[in-house]
Amino acid sequence: MRSSPPIALLPVLAAALLASSLAAQEPPVAFVGARLEPVTAPAIEDGVLVAHRGTIAAIGPRDDVTIPDGARVVDVSGRVLMPGLVCTHSHVARPSGGDRSAPIHPDCRVIDAIDVLHPSVHRARAGGLTTLHVMPGSSHLLSGQTVYLKLRRGDSVEELAIRDEDGAIAGAMKMANGTNPQKDPPFPETRARAAALVRRAYVEAEEYREKVRRAEAGDGEAPKRDLALEALVEVLDGKRVVHHHTHRHDDILTVLRLREEFGFRLVLQHVTGGWRVAEEIAAAGVPCSLTIVDSPGGKQEVRSTRWENAAILERAGVNVGFNTDDPITDSRVYLRAAQLAVRGGMSRAGALRGLTLAGAEMLDLGDRTGSLEVGKDADLVVLSGDPLSVYTKPRQTWVEGVKVFDIEDPADRAYAYGGEGAGDETTFHGCCIGEEGGR
Repeated sequence: MRSSPPIALLPVLAAALLASSLAAQEPPVAFVGARLEPVTAPAIEDGVLVAHRGTIAAIGPRDDVTIPDGARVVDVSGRVLMPGLVCTHSHVARPSGGDRSAPIHPDCRVIDAIDVLHPSVHRARAGGLTTLHVMPGSSHLLSGQTVYLKLRRGDSVEELAIRDEDGAIAGAMKMANGTNPQKDPPFPETRARAAALVRRAYVEAEEYREKVRRAEAGDGEAPKRDLALEALVEVLDGKRVVHHHTHRHDDILTVLRLREEFGFRLVLQHVTGGWRVAEEIAAAGVPCSLTIVDSPGGKQEVRSTRWENAAILERAGVNVGFNTDDPITDSRVYLRAAQLAVRGGMSRAGALRGLTLAGAEMLDLGDRTGSLEVGKDADLVVLSGDPLSVYTKPRQTWVEGVKVFDIEDPADRAYAYGGEGAGDETTFHGCCIGEEGGR
């Protein structure tokens, strides 16, 4: 016989049942009249997309889709509707990872140092972004555990965090090489020393994993718990993908070498010199997330930038996505990445995929978001025109069927274009403060 829940849990259960009931009553939303860019299929002129309970329920030409009774109709005639944009490398919400005490910090979690109420998060919504990979910086060989976010409205990182099937908050591991982590000891002063320190860390993780396995099998005593090594074991076991900051062609090859030695799953980030070693990257089957800028600078290793980088990698067979590296590229102008890539010879289909599905796949979310397909999350952006036009601006952003940005809303418009209040953080409100204080 099942016992009654504790009294303390009754309010929680009641709230959960109410939320479930409201979700069940939620009417469908039908977007009509836009040109639909599914990414995985040809564009649909004068299309209809129906979203219900957070997912896409139907999509197709107007004459082929029946709008459900009671649906809320959103007229987006003359607009373009495409999947919400996915950024696989962002630093919005003020994330941080390891400190200067050591070059390797796998136990640091960016989720413990992130502010989802920071204005940069809403600016990302204003840019049409619906999914972000938020990570610490690249001043360390290994700066910590990252987090995947859906840009829902919410006050805590837990409300925005994407979760795995087991309920755990989803994320990866951030690593870097090249000039960024080269500093005075205890940091490496050379590229060779950097690679040696990484190898040592993974060898220690392999040994730790073996001791744990033996102990679980009854052969010996379990090692003292080590949070840093536990995190590296998750990398070795494929639970966490390594997202690796790397620019120069020789640094890229070093990362591929380490991946071959230790077998971790890998996404290459930035990949400025990727065009020089495109065939090697393709042979390794490793995807690339490119930070595309029109005015390279800041460090010598990005001097090999070429407009054709994305196109060369695409032709070699590499899965190519884009990222903002915000604040390197402001999230509000993320569409520029695809526009510049096409200018360098990338295909239209590849460029649209690079903004959406390619990034989703790099985050193991390709079955949930990144394209307009029935059953996927209703993550959408309504654009003023063609996504590859420099004149196009996001008009609305929807996450799981809920509107989170609307340029017609004056408060949202301030984040899209700037202006008073757009960059302000939360201000103090108290008795007798401001215009309403004396009321």
